[in-house]
Amino acid sequence: MTSHSNSPHDQDTKEHAGPGPELVVDVGPIAHGGHFIARHEGRVIFVRHGIPGEKVRVRLTDSGDSSRFWRADVVEVLEASPDRVPHFWKPADSLGSWRRGGPPVGGAELGHISLPRQRALKSEVLAEQLKRLAGTDLTTEVEAVGKNDDGGLGWRTRASFAVTSKGRLGMHAHRSDVVVPIKEMPLALQGINELRLWDLDLSGIARVEVAVPANGSRPLILLAPEEGTGPKRLHSILSQLPHEVSVASFDPGKGEVLQLRGRTWVQESAVGHEYRVTGEGFWQIHKDAPETLVGAVTDFLAGGGYLQPGASVADLYAGAGLFTAPLADAVGVTGSVLSVEGAPGTSRDARKNLHGQPQVEIVQGRVERVLHQRARSFDSLVLDPPRAGAGKAVVKQLMATGPRAIAYVSCDPASFARDLGYFQQGGWRLGSLRAFDLYPNTHHLETVGLIVPAQ
Repeated sequence: MTSHSNSPHDQDTKEHAGPGPELVVDVGPIAHGGHFIARHEGRVIFVRHGIPGEKVRVRLTDSGDSSRFWRADVVEVLEASPDRVPHFWKPADSLGSWRRGGPPVGGAELGHISLPRQRALKSEVLAEQLKRLAGTDLTTEVEAVGKNDDGGLGWRTRASFAVTSKGRLGMHAHRSDVVVPIKEMPLALQGINELRLWDLDLSGIARVEVAVPANGSRPLILLAPEEGTGPKRLHSILSQLPHEVSVASFDPGKGEVLQLRGRTWVQESAVGHEYRVTGEGFWQIHKDAPETLVGAVTDFLAGGGYLQPGASVADLYAGAGLFTAPLADAVGVTGSVLSVEGAPGTSRDARKNLHGQPQVEIVQGRVERVLHQRARSFDSLVLDPPRAGAGKAVVKQLMATGPRAIAYVSCDPASFARDLGYFQQGGWRLGSLRAFDLYPNTHHLETVGLIVPAQ
């Protein structure tokens, strides 16, 4: 049930976010990753929970004389931006959290900023990454998603939680081993909150993953037991959960999922198709993301004449087949779709989801290896890599297959811009680009680019 934005606490390397010295700084421009740039006596400080133009008091969370830069959280606003709004979620509010003696949870780091300004800031990040990594001057509007603008809340169909030392549901503070107990998750669908997992004793569990499909089908809870947690403890937790919810245990390291009750998968719906997604298998987390992204991809390809009956298409990093199914619809039985996915469990899901489409070939394996083995050409490609991007070697292989166009779906503007630079070095160009606010109140955004050979 993971996604490109897999974890709501959005960790990198972990540090202890304990109290540090305080400074007064002026907040500068946004940087990739949800930080804002400030300076103190010539040293760069990456500040979270500010807004450009504000004067704030910050608490250093990562500092040292030998550090190239420091990190800090805003603890007091001395001169506020007109775009500052009350944070919607108490545990994620930096000002209140530090007053109570500890760091805020991650995963809602832009919740103190009005949504229009959030999107403008994300547009700045995208433009800066394109300029710096691809040498491309382009400003792209970050579009709101969904029929109703609901304050950027209630959109997550999936959520990942930690567990406190006392067995209570929690989330990590940013870059920290600190787990903050929570009693709501405002970014999640109502169905996730209705499970009331924070009322349970989760002792013996290290991590909890939850998926509640937007179509109303049966939810799934995955429990990652701590070492030494036995069946009796798992059964005790199971007895506290609603009977209509599927429950499974899983080992994140091995990728193994063990049925405890009901299914080990969820049933998702998008663009007229049904998709089975097992365990931690990848699926877009915003309730409106599947329709939005499929629409953008097919509009780019079909609108340019690159996707039509009889065409040969490849869907790379295909997951459970979100793009594969509509691509198969578009090329028809006279065309062909090669669907490539590296994760064995997710690839098995794709086989089940697309078994009635004779024009689809499902291959499980690394994209670079499959392309090397197949050595065939395509009319167009869909590329939806993980956060790290495709990389130089894969980009070179993609160009060698001779497609007329590539639709590149990305959840990270830095890796997208880097890969775009590789395409440009090979004589390709960015034909069109759209950006979507699929992760409101966080720094993440999604882009869909159409990359074509330069004329």
